[in-house]
Amino acid sequence: MAYVWTKTFHLVFVIAFMAAVFYLPRILVNLAEAGNQPAVRDRLLLMGRRLYRFGHVMFGLALLLGLALWLHFGVAGGWLHAKLLLVAAVFAFHIVTGRWLKAHAAGRALPSPRALRWFNELPLVGLVAIVWLVLAKPF
Repeated sequence: MAYVWTKTFHLVFVIAFMAAVFYLPRILVNLAEAGNQPAVRDRLLLMGRRLYRFGHVMFGLALLLGLALWLHFGVAGGWLHAKLLLVAAVFAFHIVTGRWLKAHAAGRALPSPRALRWFNELPLVGLVAIVWLVLAKPF
């Protein structure tokens, strides 16, 4: 029973983290399109900072529960190494997005809204690959 509860909360925190990963680049798109509207810019920056922190907390909780699954319940296999590599790439994506947010708050320009929209699609590829690896366990 502990395994099911641990895995349930691991998945809930992963879903919450992925929500932050998908939405933070949209905030950057809106910031890039906001122009010289200080009230809109300030609100989006506040939302972005809060979402970035939320994503980090959710990632940390998902990581701790994932470690519990691995160490205590014996989840293992070659697929796990590939999954962890992709998880690290998605987390790196989240960090890059947060750095762009922080740089924009300091006055640096963002990439174009179009480039940010394309950037926003990258974690979807990672998520599909991660889910496939977990379900198929191909190696």
